[in-house]
Amino acid sequence: GDSCVSGLMRLPGKIVRKFSKTTRNALFSTSVQPIVELREYEIPPQHAVSYIQSTARAADVRKSLVPLRLFSTPDTGGQLHIATHAYYYGGGHEERDRKRGSMGQSSDWKAYLNECRPFMQTQRSNILVEAPLVNETEGVLGLSSIHENLPGDDCILEFRRYKLVLGYDTVPKFLSLYEAGLPSKLRAEGTDPTTSLVTLLHCDVGRLNEVIEIWRHGNGTAAMEKSRTAARAATEWRTAIASIAPLAIEFTSTIHRPAAFSPLK
Repeated sequence: GDSCVSGLMRLPGKIVRKFSKTTRNALFSTSVQPIVELREYEIPPQHAVSYIQSTARAADVRKSLVPLRLFSTPDTGGQLHIATHAYYYGGGHEERDRKRGSMGQSSDWKAYLNECRPFMQTQRSNILVEAPLVNETEGVLGLSSIHENLPGDDCILEFRRYKLVLGYDTVPKFLSLYEAGLPSKLRAEGTDPTTSLVTLLHCDVGRLNEVIEIWRHGNGTAAMEKSRTAARAATEWRTAIASIAPLAIEFTSTIHRPAAFSPLK
């Protein structure tokens, strides 16, 4: 649906009650809604190295102007050479508009754009919102702050994307089911200690009815496989996924490598 809140207003009471009090308060709050902007740039293969080198040189300029949280590129599981970067705006759209306006006035940023724009083929921007469970569930990192000194020396990021069926109640149902099953997955025996759920996002502007999980595996694909195996024994998680499956039209998993200058790595 167009938004989680409008969807909840149309839900039967028995479904709304599945959300915790904190979740309901967050969803119906009139305060400014923080947003996450996910930007994806398609880079022709012959320009991929030059683009990353140019972007690395301007990393400090970018970080001084906008709240960068991650910068990565796909390693496998989908189209390659997609520069993927996420920004957290605690002040919502107003903060984003203000900071991007200031960015456009920066001479250093203009110099970077002149250098890197010839390397870009397409650009995409979606606005997403973190699910309330991100702030409610122990062990979920979230994007509101930068996390340093995370464990592991071979970090990968796993992007798990769900395209859901149309309907006002689809995203709220997904979030409720996911929230119910997640704790059992996080505490599943055998989970790699370097595995963490970074965030759970749903789209607010752009590809609507899309939900994105981002997981960090500090010890690379070995950690990912170990944690996946452990999750299969988590009863509540398996039940949640079985209930989520009919809501999804498409599901993809892509492994990303964070850039050296990415705050999340």
